[in-house]
Amino acid sequence: MFRVQAIEQQPFARLERFERFGFASTQVIIAALNEEQGIGLTITELQASLGTPRVIVVDGNSRDRTVEVAKNCGVDILFQDGIGKGDAISKALKYTGASVEYVVFTDADYTYPAEYVPEMIKMLEQNPAVGMVCGNRFNGKVDPKALRSQFYFGNKLLAFAHNLLNGVSLNDPLTGLRVIRADLLREWAVKSKSFDIEVELNSLVERKGYKTIEMPICYRQRLGEKKLKMKHGATILKRIFTETIQNQRKH
Repeated sequence: MFRVQAIEQQPFARLERFERFGFASTQVIIAALNEEQGIGLTITELQASLGTPRVIVVDGNSRDRTVEVAKNCGVDILFQDGIGKGDAISKALKYTGASVEYVVFTDADYTYPAEYVPEMIKMLEQNPAVGMVCGNRFNGKVDPKALRSQFYFGNKLLAFAHNLLNGVSLNDPLTGLRVIRADLLREWAVKSKSFDIEVELNSLVERKGYKTIEMPICYRQRLGEKKLKMKHGATILKRIFTETIQNQRKH
């Protein structure tokens, strides 16, 4: 709490420094598996929006040209030891430098427009009590082909369970686009191995005493094969229950 109060005393000084030096203290993490169609466009769009952030791509042993395409974009490549999105993010966080202030999470399939990220970072700069800004797909413009009906309703049902049980009220708690203060991640022992990582992130920010806010975004049709399957819903629901129990023990 002391850190939050100290920041609140100088919000305009921080914003002035941010406007002078841009996004140099921002790190982007992208988990990728067989994403040769979308990874290049995802990276170049991020670079166009943020200038020269450090981008880390964690490859889950792709069988296509994902690594080659990413290397040609001049980013750092890590190779995943385990499997799953959560496992990939856990590895990338070990390479987050002390000078990094903000960490951007996004997907490798070109679904999340990078144009929103600068504004999401500014929202953190201007609001010291906010620990994470999430892109809300359901209050923005969604490509009709991007969210098939079963995934849309599945997302909505999981969002209802998440908000009811975890006490973190979000319209889109499973979004893959989010910006978070790096300090909140430095000693985080990641438990999630799969697509349940977003649920754990939401709980982490809440337990650290920060707010999470949402920003309406557009959501595009993915390039390449969809990795999220209906079976992953059970994994996400299990994580919701696990985090609920942990939060109750904390209180």
